[in-house]
Amino acid sequence: MSLKSTIEAEIKQAMLAKDKDRLRALRAIKSQILLAETEKGNEGELTEETELKLLTKAAKQRKDSIEVFEKQSRDDLAATEKSELEVIESFLPKQLSEAEVEAEVSQIIQQVGAAGPQDMGKVMGAATKKLAGKADGKMISSLAKKLLS
Repeated sequence: MSLKSTIEAEIKQAMLAKDKDRLRALRAIKSQILLAETEKGNEGELTEETELKLLTKAAKQRKDSIEVFEKQSRDDLAATEKSELEVIESFLPKQLSEAEVEAEVSQIIQQVGAAGPQDMGKVMGAATKKLAGKADGKMISSLAKKLLS
């Protein structure tokens, strides 16, 4: 079952349950899916990889918004974003722990034959492909820097 049909079914359930927070988040995801489907160059149906990128982007936007709202002491807006983030994360694959990401990155360093900080680009390219949706890019980057130095 595609992400779009799953989201549509979840929207119906949220409407019946009168869960406004979940409904708002699901509608935001559906909106992004529809925009991606009608984007120039797309044939309609999205691939799993594209769907994963959409969800990851939406989660990152929510995390950034939460950070900004908390700095501005807007707890009401931060709470809204947190509830939406929880819904989005329920559709993402399970996130890896820092230790698991470190193990993966060190394995990638060995595979690409990276010797030092000058090979950061090679490592990040391979790591972001392999760990897409499973780990935060900032975490991957910081661990790669640490392991390469």
